[in-house]
Amino acid sequence: MSDTRRRVKVYTLNEDRQWDDRGTGHVSSTFVERLKGISLLVRAESDGSLLLESKISPNTAYQKQQDTLIVWSEADNYDLALSFQEKAGCDEIWEKICQVQGKDPALDITQDPIDESEEERFEEIPETSHLVELPPCELSRLEEIADLVTSVLSSPIRREKLALALMSEGYIKKLLGLFRVCEDLDNREGLHHLYEIVRGVLFLNKAALFEVMFSDDCIMDVVGCLEYDPALVQPKRHREFLTKTAKFKEVIPITDSELRQKIHQTYRVQYIQDIILPTPSVFEENFLSTLTSFIFFNKVEIVSMLQEDEKFLTEVFAQLTDEATEDSKRRELVNFVKEFCAFSQTLQPQNRDAFFKTLANLGILPALEIVMGMDDLQVRAAATDIFSYLVEFSPSMVREFVMQEPQQTDDDVLLINVVIKQMICDSDPELGGAVQLMGLLRTLIDPENMLASTNKTEKTEFLGFFYKYCMHVLTAPLLANTAHDKNSKGDLQLHVNFGNVELHFRNVLTAQLLALILELLTFCVEHHTYHIKTYIMNKDLLRRVLVLMNSKHTFLALCALRFMRRIIGLKDEYYNRYIIKGNLFEPVINALLDNGTRYNLLNSAIIELFEFIKVEDIKSLIAHIVDNFYKALESIEYVQTFKGLKGRYEQEKDRQSQRLNRYRRDARSLDEDEELWFNDDDDDDDGEAVEKSRMEDDFSDSYGKYMEAKKGMLLLNVSGLKRFTALVGLVDYPDDEDEEEEDEEEEQSPRKRPRLSS
Repeated sequence: MSDTRRRVKVYTLNEDRQWDDRGTGHVSSTFVERLKGISLLVRAESDGSLLLESKISPNTAYQKQQDTLIVWSEADNYDLALSFQEKAGCDEIWEKICQVQGKDPALDITQDPIDESEEERFEEIPETSHLVELPPCELSRLEEIADLVTSVLSSPIRREKLALALMSEGYIKKLLGLFRVCEDLDNREGLHHLYEIVRGVLFLNKAALFEVMFSDDCIMDVVGCLEYDPALVQPKRHREFLTKTAKFKEVIPITDSELRQKIHQTYRVQYIQDIILPTPSVFEENFLSTLTSFIFFNKVEIVSMLQEDEKFLTEVFAQLTDEATEDSKRRELVNFVKEFCAFSQTLQPQNRDAFFKTLANLGILPALEIVMGMDDLQVRAAATDIFSYLVEFSPSMVREFVMQEPQQTDDDVLLINVVIKQMICDSDPELGGAVQLMGLLRTLIDPENMLASTNKTEKTEFLGFFYKYCMHVLTAPLLANTAHDKNSKGDLQLHVNFGNVELHFRNVLTAQLLALILELLTFCVEHHTYHIKTYIMNKDLLRRVLVLMNSKHTFLALCALRFMRRIIGLKDEYYNRYIIKGNLFEPVINALLDNGTRYNLLNSAIIELFEFIKVEDIKSLIAHIVDNFYKALESIEYVQTFKGLKGRYEQEKDRQSQRLNRYRRDARSLDEDEELWFNDDDDDDDGEAVEKSRMEDDFSDSYGKYMEAKKGMLLLNVSGLKRFTALVGLVDYPDDEDEEEEDEEEEQSPRKRPRLSS
């Protein structure tokens, strides 16, 4: 069994002044030849790799904090910390550090950090002045004490000396005693001085001072001092809020007194940092880094202690999923789990992995199905936050759970369907919850984070599940709003029934919701290929989406256009034939014509769609657009897109005509050519002249037949009931009656009018 005394977590401070976990291992102190000195080594407990190799420098200031932390700086803006599992291990390494530096292990800091700008001044300070001389702790000297504390903040060396002086004389508790006296006497001047003193002591940024100030018998007096900001006309009532308004609710009784004290302390210190202390200036921004670390490591301890209490967590989840639990109690439980998950972000990766697996085993996902369906908006919001933690941690874990559900429950209560319904039901005018849930859904259906193995492909299984059980729920609002192609440009209305949930949104709110759904469907087109293609074809979904091109909400019309643009961007002939058969360019061109001469985003987006078709030379779409819509578009001359499409069309027509003439020559001509070729291999010029003459003679007859054949090909349906050969010149449609009917339809078609009809 490994030595738990030497078990540590390694942390580094990032640019945002937050501690990043670098892993867990076992620390040792040994001589390293390469570094020429005694060094701290930490090897990972997982694979034995080296997490840390740091020489104990004689000039480095090491600090011991909270009995189990050693913190130091190796270079500018590079802070390191070792968090020990046991106090004994921390004391052992601390003694080794002090031994190398020749310091007293009883101190919590090995030496004063020397700022280069102050080295010269430091040399001038007599050795006897080890500590700052503090004035007597008396009411009459409060102003002098406040001036002293304020004056040292600009000097790292003097801050260190003042901190040592405050600790050595028990000065903090004496100052807090004066606070109670001043408050009893209503001595506002003294209270204002105490505010400056306590604020300055916090800015000394010393963990040893925090241990005293945030202890149970001192912290409320510290909060009291911070109420009397001289800049305020009336003092704040922070203590009243902390003791009366902010109630500590034990959803399940916590029997561990140390854990309860740690939770109280962490909440109050967080309140001091976030609420009481003013936003630090650029000069002050690094003064509270140790306070941030204090809170961080407290949270690590709380999560670890709660996670180790199996009885406590088991009871929490038992009550959370119990149908007999009252709504108010369930509300408290779900808020607790939310905070618990938030605190878990301080854990190192492997511990966080164990944490979420524990939650999954205890039934967090079935519990979310219950609480996300509650009427209480706060509960639903908290449940959404919990769900986001789970999805962010492991999308595969969530997918594995939901794929097991159809065997034991109805479609309506599947977890993903519950999430989709909550997205649709969001009544927030800003749709904040809907946007958050849409992002989570996109993560769950993203093939990029799906696992694939030899025996099991998560992508195939999950996408099959999603399109079978969930896609109809996601598209229901979209299909409800596009039920009639004759949709007016008036208000959008959403009136969908999901069991007991009835939605009735109008105007912008509905448009924004449909835009979110379209964004998700557009993502599916790009990433799901087969599944979404089948769904679009079966539901004729693109036609329904393009109804929204007629919306008065331009952003929604743009979303519909983006959906089509993504489909065309795939350059898939199945999609192209679907678009041609359904005449699905018509609503797009109508929107372009209705937009008139206005130069706006809608105009640019539509032009870009046709420009893409031209540049990529998508022949089937080019032929369809020119054959059916060019008369309506030829007047648009401010861009060359449509003339370019016509040019592409004409080029292809010429190429096909040449191919047609080559393949439709009569048998006699072929014989003559063969004879010429065999008789005179070298007479190439004469052969070319004969070929050219024959092509000119046959062109007028063959071109007409070719165009009729091409028109027939464009009218082929997707199911392939009509077949044609690969050689265009050999296509033959003997049914003249069908051709006559097509000609009559073309004469009656209004599609080439300036404004295309539906």
